[in-house]
Amino acid sequence: MQHPVALRSLKIALAFVGLLVGAGFATGAEVIQYFVGFGWIGIVGAGLAGLLVTAGGAVILQLGSVFLAADHKVVFRSVSHPVMARILDVVVTVTLFAIGVVMLAGAGSTLAQQFGWPTWAGSTLMTLLVLVTGMLDVEKVSAIISLITPLVVVAVVAGFVHVLVTRDGGFTAHESLAVQATTPVDPWWLSSVNYFGLVVVMAVSMCLVIGGSITHPREAFLGGLTGGLMYTALLLMASTLLYLGYAEIGRADVPMLRLFASIAPWLGWAMVVVIYLMIFNTAIGMFYALGRRLTADRPGRYRPVFAGVTLLAFAVSFVGFGDLINVVYPALGHLGIVLALVLLVWWLTHRRQISAESGLRLRLLALLRLREHPEKTFTAQHAVQLQEAVGDSVAAPDAVTEALEDEVAQVLEEDDALTSEGARPGPDAGPERPAGGSHSA
Repeated sequence: MQHPVALRSLKIALAFVGLLVGAGFATGAEVIQYFVGFGWIGIVGAGLAGLLVTAGGAVILQLGSVFLAADHKVVFRSVSHPVMARILDVVVTVTLFAIGVVMLAGAGSTLAQQFGWPTWAGSTLMTLLVLVTGMLDVEKVSAIISLITPLVVVAVVAGFVHVLVTRDGGFTAHESLAVQATTPVDPWWLSSVNYFGLVVVMAVSMCLVIGGSITHPREAFLGGLTGGLMYTALLLMASTLLYLGYAEIGRADVPMLRLFASIAPWLGWAMVVVIYLMIFNTAIGMFYALGRRLTADRPGRYRPVFAGVTLLAFAVSFVGFGDLINVVYPALGHLGIVLALVLLVWWLTHRRQISAESGLRLRLLALLRLREHPEKTFTAQHAVQLQEAVGDSVAAPDAVTEALEDEVAQVLEEDDALTSEGARPGPDAGPERPAGGSHSA
């Protein structure tokens, strides 16, 4: 039986959230820089940023689905002028590398803070994990992200509840401490918009690829909305958690880890695993998308190129985690705002075309299912309709045909399995009778 739309959209949402959490707030340093440093109003800013991410994520995933994108360049060429498309491509390619570098540095800082290891040890371990996982295909990578995401959800929710219950004093009593944090982007609302731009430029490449693996644009859009709302809730809880617990954080490179360790030592041990895995989520997303982009014209070169850029990023990561996020993140955020505007303008001005494409995919699915079904009649007129529909699609003919044929094959296989199961005799059916009927004694 085919999975319902809601379940498929939820899987998309989990992959989307998992991709963002590693760079978005897993360590806590990003949340303090963008939100907590402004005091209580920064938490309002976190809500604003989350809503922007929700809208942006839904649009980006849907655009990936509409064009069945194998990489971000396909979409950029379709929605903007060739010169702008080239500029955006360079921006995203550099961003993938830059965020990957930050993640490797963050991995080193995380293990150094908890275990006292040299920072290169944690970065080396993360590099090895990324190299191994990056040899899998996009569906396996998305599956890994989806499986690990619930860990950080549980951690943030549990920490949020604990801090609300145990902290003394009013909400604004922590204001004087929180505002001591460094905030590279002012005022608070611009910091929120910059954070949104950072998330867009960080996630757009992998999100377009994830969207490109989804044949139905509506499902991609719903997945983006669901994931965005989940992310907003987590971001609000993380901001409140770090605001109320700022006294325990100090100048730690990984504030979230320090806060949980202050609650109970064993929580620090548990949280270091969660944070490390979420950093891994983002790191693999960045380097996988970068490797695919750099080898788009020569897919056979993916593995050596992927390994090369990952090792280069490992070398650059020794600059240091704190210095990297204070400089790299705001700069990327401004570039991301421009990118988001380009995508949003095209999406708003082509809503009818996107809606028509969604209907076209359903019609193509019905025709292909008719063609492949062993008990149905596929006429010459149906063949003409199929050819015309493929030609009318916004996506490349080969891409849309292959994607829908795969879906039809899966549906028919599930139908056959159900038919075979339904044909089996029940436990009370008794022995089968011979085909010729029964004999009387």
